[in-house]
Amino acid sequence: MTTYVVAAALGVVAGVLAGLFGVGGGILFVPILTWIGLSQLHAEASSLLAIIPTVLVGVWRQQRYGNVRWRPAVILGVASIAAAVGGAQLAVSLPEATLRKLFAVLMLGVAAQIGWRAHRQQP
Repeated sequence: MTTYVVAAALGVVAGVLAGLFGVGGGILFVPILTWIGLSQLHAEASSLLAIIPTVLVGVWRQQRYGNVRWRPAVILGVASIAAAVGGAQLAVSLPEATLRKLFAVLMLGVAAQIGWRAHRQQP
């Protein structure tokens, strides 16, 4: 039971930090999920699954404002499904250590992008 409480508390903290820094929650959620005991593969899958409700609510709200262009959205959605299936097959075929290293490279890239944007915006 305490694992669920810790996971929920860490999820709130990660969500706030993701909002503050403008990064996707997965960049913060995946390390937290691995820290509480999930494998890298399961942490990434859980993070992707958690995005679905957020996307659905976001599309619903933005559609009400007239901000959704359905044709490009459908094309991106279909391409995303194909990429997700291919990515899942690749992730399953990789050793856990390799998957962790690839995720670390992604995190370094995101950190570099955040740093670059902050550097560019300084007067």
